[in-house]
Amino acid sequence: MAETAAGAALYRLLAWMSPAYPVGAFSYSHGLEWAVETGDITDLRSLVGWLAVVMEEGSGVADATFCVHAHRAVTTGDAVAFAEVAELALAFQPSRERRLETTAQGNAFMAATEAAWPAAPLALVRSAWDGPVAYPVAVGAATAAHGIDEATAVHAFLHAVAANLISAAVRLVPLGQTDGQRALAAMEPVVGTTAGVARGLTLDAIGGHALRSDLASMRHETQYTRLFRS
Repeated sequence: MAETAAGAALYRLLAWMSPAYPVGAFSYSHGLEWAVETGDITDLRSLVGWLAVVMEEGSGVADATFCVHAHRAVTTGDAVAFAEVAELALAFQPSRERRLETTAQGNAFMAATEAAWPAAPLALVRSAWDGPVAYPVAVGAATAAHGIDEATAVHAFLHAVAANLISAAVRLVPLGQTDGQRALAAMEPVVGTTAGVARGLTLDAIGGHALRSDLASMRHETQYTRLFRS
């Protein structure tokens, strides 16, 4: 039986958002390592609380909005709009390590996707923007280029971000695998709500006040013992 378009889109999305996709996500903690070191995160409850703030008030909703607008720019073939979101996504990083985190993953995502899953609309990324590509912008561009709908793409992106941070916390706190799954289950409504909010935001409306998370990314740069790159 021939593969349906919906089935192909689902297959690609599952591949790209998998921990096995070669973007190096496992090496970044988004400041969680510092939060664990200082006692901000010590158990399941404090982890879920931290992640909820990051998702709803900080980089989660901002990155989801960048993903949405990159998706729309590629869908419509708007090079000017794509360059705007690509530039803003980089300018929005509050620390050197967070910029490294998003650009290293974004560039790796683009390289792997262009090599294994080529699509003509991805040429817009290279023609419109010659700088490093932030991870959410890369995901938005690729999903649009392959006809994956915006709502599904941004929801999957946020799930992947939450899952990676929880994986880092499981190793750092440490938490058991079951508590890691409890955390992921607790984040389900947060991810859904954040995805919906992001789809309604303009680039001018993006903001953030998860200040403790931003400070964590700055303090991690000089943390004495580190397992993660951010």
